[in-house]
Amino acid sequence: MSEQAQSPAGGRIELVDLARGIALLAMFVYHFAYDLSYFRLISVDVVSDPGWRIFARLIAGSFLAIVGFSLVLAAQKGFDRGNYLRRVALIACAAVLVTCATWFALPDVFIFFGILHHIALASVLALPFLFLPTAVIAITAAVVFALPFILGHDLFTQDWLAFLGFGPWPLTADFVPVFPWFGCVLAGMALARIALPKAQGSGWASWRTTSTPAKVVVLGGRNSLFVYLVHQPLFIGALFLFMQATGQMAGSKLPDAEAAPFLTACQRSCTGTGTPKEACERVCSCSMDGLKQANLWVKATADALSPAETEQAREIGMTCARRSQ
Repeated sequence: MSEQAQSPAGGRIELVDLARGIALLAMFVYHFAYDLSYFRLISVDVVSDPGWRIFARLIAGSFLAIVGFSLVLAAQKGFDRGNYLRRVALIACAAVLVTCATWFALPDVFIFFGILHHIALASVLALPFLFLPTAVIAITAAVVFALPFILGHDLFTQDWLAFLGFGPWPLTADFVPVFPWFGCVLAGMALARIALPKAQGSGWASWRTTSTPAKVVVLGGRNSLFVYLVHQPLFIGALFLFMQATGQMAGSKLPDAEAAPFLTACQRSCTGTGTPKEACERVCSCSMDGLKQANLWVKATADALSPAETEQAREIGMTCARRSQ
């Protein structure tokens, strides 16, 4: 998750580490709010709330832009293949660890292509662009951003192609598909190409913080992969301790005025087909979470889905049904 941030003079550009550390702090805020919402310790549904959704996208975009910037930065003195391969392998292993952990902890929404998976793949896809003109990088970034809005085909509805980003939004706790998000990496590379030639002897390249809080943030930015992997277990563990101490375990979630009638109707329809009640409860709960993650929950509860959205909602339900078997 963290590339070497080397300045033209051979030392680190501390502002890059600081930017990465600030992105981590923003991620802490979002993930802690997500956890509070998941356990219904707050009434806001972070998954479906528009403001929180935008915040999450800004965080992901900033991380990926820093990845692109850092790739160009690390190649300033020549491409170190051994160091590059070690870093990509480390990130890929961390991504696999996240998938395995969420497969057991959150089987209905396990992460199969989240931010770490994207960074690992993007680090490979970005390699040819290190040798291309800045204009080509910038134009390609614009194309990557635009493609998901203009390209669509039934082929992309297949589960194994979901990571590309052209099909329906899959049911997963974290999803950062290749398109349009690889555009952020390319944008970071283009920015680095423009900014780094002016960095030699400039104030921002040689800047060093003297503030203790800022030094802590910089340290986190330098070790962002480790911080990323440990922060959620710490948050969830702390919340479990809090809920145990206050008598608020997951079963005492705040009521959801819209969820109750949806779940009741869904389970009634499901059990009417002869499906066991326990399986129906899993399918309906999974479907509700999927609708929220796809930003269809409000329309679904208001019976205002378009034909295309209705088909997407049906696909979510079918996915949940398959997983419950």
